Amino acid sequence: MAKKRDKKFRWQRKHLLGLRELDREEIEFILDTAKGFEQIGARSIKKAPPLRGKVVANMFFEDSTRTRNSFALAAGRLSADVIEFTKKSSSVSKGETLLDTARNLEAMGVDIVVVRHGAGGAPKFLSRNINACVVNAGDGFNEHPTQALLDVYTIRQMRGSLDGLKIGIVGDIAHSRVAGSGIWAMTKLGAEVTLIGPPTLMPAQAHRLPVKISYNLDDVIEQLDVINMLRIQFERMGKNPFPSVREYSHFFGLTVERMKSAKPDIIVMHPGPINRGLELESEVADGPNSVILQQVANGLPVRMAVLFLVNQAAVLEH
Repeated sequence: MAKKRDKKFRWQRKHLLGLRELDREEIEFILDTAKGFEQIGARSIKKAPPLRGKVVANMFFEDSTRTRNSFALAAGRLSADVIEFTKKSSSVSKGETLLDTARNLEAMGVDIVVVRHGAGGAPKFLSRNINACVVNAGDGFNEHPTQALLDVYTIRQMRGSLDGLKIGIVGDIAHSRVAGSGIWAMTKLGAEVTLIGPPTLMPAQAHRLPVKISYNLDDVIEQLDVINMLRIQFERMGKNPFPSVREYSHFFGLTVERMKSAKPDIIVMHPGPINRGLELESEVADGPNSVILQQVANGLPVRMAVLFLVNQAAVLEH
């Protein structure tokens, strides 16, 4: 379970840009706050008043289903008004810059900007140039902090703590902002993380990260308590980093056969969307070890906690 916290601790960040900059106490504070919001989803009226009168803008410059809808629901459950922004239906298609777009939204009274952008560092850039709170919903190959938070929240639900757990992150590490945040969240909470995949899908500076590295899933699977399978992001690859889809699946796909070598209670995760038959066989994705739908459900209290905390910090700042 989470360690007892100093009662004087107070959340002070009005932006959530990444998890690399957070310490363990801050990450646990978000998770504990999320736990408090879980019960709202079980009510007949799924509403609470903390963000009543506030406006949240979902600025998504890349396609998204789970994350965008999860943030919209989270904001709505906290009684905020939500503005949905997409690149295709905005003036960005006419040449408007990211900053001009954000400033125009801020002029309409937006309090929190949730941004997903293909350029790494875009949320940090916005946080330095607008007064509204900024929450990173995924930037380039950099970070996706709320996905990593819901991942560790799910693991903590299942195991009570991450201390001492052996976690494997498998697949397209090089292009994964989920891995970019997950590495920091998991290691700061006490887990031992191993990155697993072909050399062509490992980040160039992987050896500088606080992780182990393996190029063979079969060598390490029997040691793992949690296995997080990443999506192969074909849309981000300049060329095919492996000879064929069949070969990748053979060596790194989580199959029914490969699961026979794993611990009986191994936790199987995936950030979605799943390329079934490539990263995971359907029998595994839908099997008893899978917590994939639980991850989706946990995205709501986690994102509610993030929106609540950044707004709280902004209020205290003034």
